[in-house]
Amino acid sequence: MSGLQSYSVWDRTTRIFHWLNAICILLLIMFGVMILNHNAIGIDSSEELILKKLHAWVGYVFIINLIWRYVWGFIGNRYARWGAVLPVGKGYISSLKEYLAGFKAGNPVHYLGHNPAARLSVSILFLLITVQAMTGLVIAGTDIFYPPFGGYIQEWIAPVGVNPADLVPGTRDLYDPDAYAEMRAFRSPILTVHEYNSFLIMFLVPLHIIGVIVTDIKEGSGLISAMFTGKKMFASKPVDSEE
Repeated sequence: MSGLQSYSVWDRTTRIFHWLNAICILLLIMFGVMILNHNAIGIDSSEELILKKLHAWVGYVFIINLIWRYVWGFIGNRYARWGAVLPVGKGYISSLKEYLAGFKAGNPVHYLGHNPAARLSVSILFLLITVQAMTGLVIAGTDIFYPPFGGYIQEWIAPVGVNPADLVPGTRDLYDPDAYAEMRAFRSPILTVHEYNSFLIMFLVPLHIIGVIVTDIKEGSGLISAMFTGKKMFASKPVDSEE
């Protein structure tokens, strides 16, 4: 198309994070739904344990990727940094109102990085996946004794005279019953947060995808392809462009 200019926006690290994060979330949802409904779909206890381990290992990849993105928010390019991602800063509210008004009128203000509405949406998703990561680590420790909390849980529920390291998931006859009940009571609200937060993520992810598609159609900037190529296309200079 004539009159369009290409602008670099998403660096390689940001693009890798995005797609690895998406893959991990899809796998975690799949394994999580299977674990949650294991009785209904005929999964026995040994198969459920395998699913929990797979869920945990994907979770570790998810968490490492998320931690790196948090770091990259301080050292990445200007569009990857938190100042350009979070819905904060002088003039943010006015820019959000201006963007929404223009979007509704069919003439949205062009942004090379996240537009003001996307900054709000992305920040909510970051909050949710961070909560999911933190609660998931606790659950992995209480459920299958995985690090970083698994060793502490084994020490908590091990009876006198039993080496905590000898405890394995599912062998409740080897656990101290009172300590195990205390541990499960501690775990219960964290598990509840993890489950309900996952429902929020499952609700918001499709909305995020729809929002990206609609925005790409409205703006015609190649928003979707930019997460593969790192570049957007505009007929006029975006308001946040350095070029």
